[in-house]
Amino acid sequence: NVSLELATVGDLKLVDKPTPVTLAPNDFSNIKATVKVASTENGVIFSTISYDVRGSTSDRNCVYLQDIKIDIMDYIVPGNITDIEFRQMWSDFEWENKVNVMTPIRDLREFLNHLSTSTNMKVLTGDAAIEGECGFLAANLCAHSIFGEDALANVSVEKALPMDDSSPIVG
Repeated sequence: NVSLELATVGDLKLVDKPTPVTLAPNDFSNIKATVKVASTENGVIFSTISYDVRGSTSDRNCVYLQDIKIDIMDYIVPGNITDIEFRQMWSDFEWENKVNVMTPIRDLREFLNHLSTSTNMKVLTGDAAIEGECGFLAANLCAHSIFGEDALANVSVEKALPMDDSSPIVG
């Protein structure tokens, strides 16, 4: 008898426990387990294989496997939708979160590029709309998960003192 034992840490939940299998010498088996991800927090799956040896009078033997780290960003890809689709989806979503910006970055477009890279989101707003120096920046971003879910963001930031290059970004 061979059993795969799984345990999760973080906002991960094991949906169904893998069933034990009986293996003949030199045999193998594929085992699948479904894990539910409940948030954007990273998680870890710990696993062991336990097995009995025929004719052995000892307890079960255990092999500890390498931890599996789950990073939700591995499942997010930049999205591409039209302005009309963005506005429709934005109005369909039932909630909105405002996030205050605290960053050492002082350039508005550099901040937007950093945000886009960090979140795997595509900037939907055209370059012509965000070029120039006017002290504020507004842009729409979109990403899709490989599970078919959408993520939208509207970034609206400005310089605390528009004429001062070293002024912090607020928004």
